[in-house]
Amino acid sequence: MPAGAGRRGLPQGRHLCWLLCAFTLRLCQAEAPVREEKLSVSTSDLPCWLVEEFVVAEECAPCSNFQAKTTPECGSTGCRSALMEQHLFWKFEGTVIGVALVFACLVIVRQRQLDRKALEKVRKQIESI
Repeated sequence: MPAGAGRRGLPQGRHLCWLLCAFTLRLCQAEAPVREEKLSVSTSDLPCWLVEEFVVAEECAPCSNFQAKTTPECGSTGCRSALMEQHLFWKFEGTVIGVALVFACLVIVRQRQLDRKALEKVRKQIESI
């Protein structure tokens, strides 16, 4: 009878491997103590808006240079509004598209120049024959 004929399931060595894995897993679960300690988080490390309650009085607006120097709220953030961010994003996108169009036109012009040169070479070869 050839090796492995008539056997069903896993080979003998793999049964042993699965048994060892299962035993090790049970052993690790039994030895690992369950920790239910809560870590204390000091509130001084967290920003105030995560700890304290607050009300948004008005949407943020860009600060002037004077306000950035005198008002503490403007000094750290600069108070950039969502509308200003949107305008800056679309200006950037417009610039990228404009630059892409300029370079696409340059590529087309250069390709036409190279095509003309190649055509002239072919004509010269045909005329010389």
